[in-house]
Formats: sequence, C-alpha cells, structure tokens
Amino acid sequence: MTDTIQTLPMQTLPVRIYETERRIMVVTPMPGLEPGDIEVTIDADHVTLHGRARGPHQHEVALLVSEWSVGPYHRDLRLPVPVVADLANATYDNGVVVLCLPKVPPGGVPGRADIRLDAVESTRGEHVGHVGREVIPTSTREHRAGKHKTVRWTPPADPRDAAPPAK
Repeated sequence: MTDTIQTLPMQTLPVRIYETERRIMVVTPMPGLEPGDIEVTIDADHVTLHGRARGPHQHEVALLVSEWSVGPYHRDLRLPVPVVADLANATYDNGVVVLCLPKVPPGGVPGRADIRLDAVESTRGEHVGHVGREVIPTSTREHRAGKHKTVRWTPPADPRDAAPPAK
C-alpha cells in the first residue's frame, strides 16, 4: 500500500436494517471491493463491517472531482436483538454486502464470529452459515456442493432404449 491509501479517511457506511420474525438483515454498499477485502465481525448484538482500501493508483491521477474513493469503509452497528453469529450468511454482489443474521432463539447462545467472504467471482463473494426458512446450519462448501450439482444425461448404447421425446 502507498502512503496515500493509508491516510485516506475511513468512510462511514450507510445501512438498511430489516427485521423479520426469525432474522435481522443488514445491507450496505461497499463499491469497488473484492470479497477478500471485506471483514465482518459479529458478537451477540454488535456487528462491525470493514472494507479495505483498493486501487492504490486511484489517487495518482489528476482528478477533477473526487467525492468518493474505493474504501476504506467501516461501520459499527448495535442490533435490536442478539443473533446467532456462527449461522450468519454474508453475500457481496454488485458492490453491496448483505448479512442475514438468525435471531437467538429462547435459550440459545449468540456467540462470536469473524467472517471472511469466499470469492465466487472476482467481484462476488459469499459466506454461508445456514440455509432454509427454519435456519438449518450448513457451511459454504456444503451449500456450494448442493447448489452446483450437475446432472448429466448419458445417451443409451442402443438408440431404441432412449426415452421418447417429451411433448
């Protein structure tokens, strides 16, 4: 990193927070980052979002107008209720981070989690901690294995054994 990047002011992230019966959703823009630049820390009812600065050469050109830069971004949030940190889902696509945080059920334990997104593409990432309406624990690896199963049709050795075409 250059000295220019290290001295950039931290940009406070605007957020939208949604609540359903079972979940809290946090949505915030972090334009220009890659999944590995994003860090999320969840601790009971506290969430910290951080995005590292990118593009060290963005400030080496003669800018006519510079109203934003690609990071660094930061936001600390206090949620209205505790969430189950290790079951959190995080996605990054089109420059927007979306957190899906299951609420702590009665008698449950919120815990703490440090989340790094796995790259799906250079500008898309995800971290999967749960699936389903009833919040079933899973992992990003398990989720991808189930999501991307491909079924390949192999033609029969004898064409007369082939199924008739669908009408």
